[in-house]
Amino acid sequence: MRVLSSEDLAALEKSLGYTFKKKSRLREALTHKSYAHENQKKPIPFNERMEFLGDAVLELIISEYFFLSFPDYTEADLSKIKAYIVQEPTLAETARNLNIGAYLLLGKGEEMTGGREKASLLADAFEAVLAAIYLDGGYKKARDFVLRHLTDKIDELAEEDFIFDFKTRLQEVSQARFGVLPEYITHKEEGPEHRKVFEVKVYINDTFWGAGRGKTKKAAAQKAAEAGLKKIREEYGADI
Repeated sequence: MRVLSSEDLAALEKSLGYTFKKKSRLREALTHKSYAHENQKKPIPFNERMEFLGDAVLELIISEYFFLSFPDYTEADLSKIKAYIVQEPTLAETARNLNIGAYLLLGKGEEMTGGREKASLLADAFEAVLAAIYLDGGYKKARDFVLRHLTDKIDELAEEDFIFDFKTRLQEVSQARFGVLPEYITHKEEGPEHRKVFEVKVYINDTFWGAGRGKTKKAAAQKAAEAGLKKIREEYGADI
């Protein structure tokens, strides 16, 4: 029967960026029910209950972050990106990046069928680990953990227009208020070919309204449009 050594736990804690006061919480979060059922000489807590709690904690953290960070997004926009962030493939990918699978306690059947790489098990384990951090360190530590490991994915979605199309919105506002379409100009390109950063500026009637930077011209234009909308809103009112 495999056990997790203190060295195993310390290595995973380093990857997670959190040190547990009660190591038993982390052990429980890493224990799959197949392992507990195969080792019934004494009761072994497994991670399904923690998964249940972690799912709720994750929903709250992500919902709060979106609400505070994206004031321009509608409820539908926020729901769309939240659904993407909390879905199984996203959580499983994050668990892989943290190497959680290497420390799971699995039954022989799950071990033989590649359980350490199963998206469902990894996503569940991520939620269970989150619950363990929440129970051990409180909401702030849990929130720090989630945002540290998921913010890049959120920003990536925002940059690729997954949530809100600022260019379309600016076009609508520009036509309604100024009677013309915005014009986007690539101001400069920086960096090596494989890691270029573009800066795009947006003009309406030859007046500069905003600039944005991104890994693609499309992403930079979205940022410029977002800046333009903000400036127009400041000058003409919050109903823009």
